[in-house]
Amino acid sequence: APHGALINDYIAPKNTLTLSTDDGDLVYVIRASLISDKDMMDKVTVDQLAEFFLYVKEVHSLVANARSERTGRLCQVIFANDISGTRQAPDSRFSKALTASSAQYEKLYPSLAGPTMILNLPFILQAFVGLLKPLFPKSVQERLKFKPAPVLKGLKELTPLTNNPPTRKSFLNEIKGLLRA
Repeated sequence: APHGALINDYIAPKNTLTLSTDDGDLVYVIRASLISDKDMMDKVTVDQLAEFFLYVKEVHSLVANARSERTGRLCQVIFANDISGTRQAPDSRFSKALTASSAQYEKLYPSLAGPTMILNLPFILQAFVGLLKPLFPKSVQERLKFKPAPVLKGLKELTPLTNNPPTRKSFLNEIKGLLRA
């Protein structure tokens, strides 16, 4: 991945990973509280991080397109942003990189983006969901869901989703249920 030598110490399976649903969709899970965003942004530029995230999205695109072609079903990427443990707003440079890569993503891969879920929002912020939604691009607002995800919240980090099949199955079932709700 571009700039991976600088970024992989901060963006790793304990805080960011991609899983597959039984239908072939991708679930891109991020636990923001486990990313040392300020430390990372002291080592990389906004452009470098944005390029890294675009690379991840290109890989998602290639996988989803191959699955769509193989199955005859349009596969998508479901974004699961876990806010568990978050105590402060992200570093402004980190936010800028996310915004830049998301804007490019909307242009380059408009049919790939599935639902965007903000999971495990702290109780105090749940009252402000109506104020938070307009902060997202209009195209994301239509797919945005704010939901609790107890299975995900119960994990100290995300790696059990990759190496513990029952945990992965429970989480993917949780995501399936949240998408229906």
